Formats: sequence, C-alpha cells, structure tokens
Amino acid sequence: MTETTTTKPATHPVLDRLSISGIEAFGHHGVFDFERRDGQPFVVDLVLGVDTRAAAASDDLTDTVDYGTLTLRVKEAVESDPVDLVETVAQRVADVCLSDDRVGWAEVTLHKPQAPIEAAFQDVALTIHRSRG
Repeated sequence: MTETTTTKPATHPVLDRLSISGIEAFGHHGVFDFERRDGQPFVVDLVLGVDTRAAAASDDLTDTVDYGTLTLRVKEAVESDPVDLVETVAQRVADVCLSDDRVGWAEVTLHKPQAPIEAAFQDVALTIHRSRG
C-alpha cells in the first residue's frame, strides 16, 4: 500500500485594486509624419494590483503606492520620446507602474481619441495587462 500526502499550495494574498482614470497627456506618437510633428492628446487609465494592508495598518504613505507621484511619472512617460505604436507607449507605462515593487500587476488602457481614422469614431483604446515574473 502506498501512502499519499496532500500538500497545500502556497497561498498568496489577493491583491487590492488601485485605479487611476483619465490621466491626460500630450504626445507625438504615431506612424504618420503629422502625428509626430503636431502631436495629439492621449488618456491613460490604470488598475494596479497592490497589497494595501501595511499602509492601512500604519497610515503611512511610504507603505503604499503614491498615486500622485505615479500619475506624474505616467504622464512623463507618455509625453517622452515619440514612437510609432500605442503598444509601445502602453508597455512604457506598464514598466513605470511595475518599477514599484509593491505593484504586483498593472492593467494599462491607453486611449488615442484623435487617432487619424477616416471614419466617425469615439475612441481608440488598447488595454494591456502585465505582471511580475
């Protein structure tokens, strides 16, 4: 007779969700020369997975993600070096979010409401999800 053992999987806390919506930035991204030259507005929405228990217990900003500072860093990331694709800009923003070790995952939605499309539309948006490891 063989003995079987059951091992319990390691438990990880379910991360809380920190959302920041409507971060406005002006960038010069796009595949067309006039997009690079003239620029256009971009809007970023973030949802971040963060364990907020330490901050709740300490009531200390240093124990959590400073969303004011993060918002400014995201705005700077969108407004920096022009690239062709929204995919590249969205990844750049995700990298900024994940540079804080307390962020376990980031969902980034990048809106390009004035994309050069020859049809009536309300918005172009790309949503990516990135996580550690």
